[in-house]
Amino acid sequence: MSLTGSPEVRSGKIALVTNNGETISRHFGRARFYLVATVEDGDVVARELRPKAGHDDFAGRGHEDHEPGQPRGYGHGAPAKHRAMTESILDCDVLIAGGMGQGAFASLRAAGIEPVLTDERDVSEAIERLVQGNLPNLLDRLH
Repeated sequence: MSLTGSPEVRSGKIALVTNNGETISRHFGRARFYLVATVEDGDVVARELRPKAGHDDFAGRGHEDHEPGQPRGYGHGAPAKHRAMTESILDCDVLIAGGMGQGAFASLRAAGIEPVLTDERDVSEAIERLVQGNLPNLLDRLH
């Protein structure tokens, strides 16, 4: 298990990938929504559910091709798909997900959003742990 520390977010916006607003999706690309929590001085002051583009929105376009040995998520069309998936959270500082491809991870970081990969399932618990600075970033959840 590869761990790195996650950021401590005392103020700002935290996005979490979810299908129901209560649990964290195991896969960034397949999640239907973002739950966005606004944090001020360590307290959650607002939550909102935002739509999220995902693999179903790109159906029929095929999964990007990638050369043998090339990480997933770097093939033809991947950057445009990642931009579409992140458009609605560009005001967020951190994104929490259960897992994602390396291309999506790199695209989020390039957009100024720090991805945190976790095995925590509950959105409220994940937010609380991130605010406290004790939500490990499980980089072995990259694929």
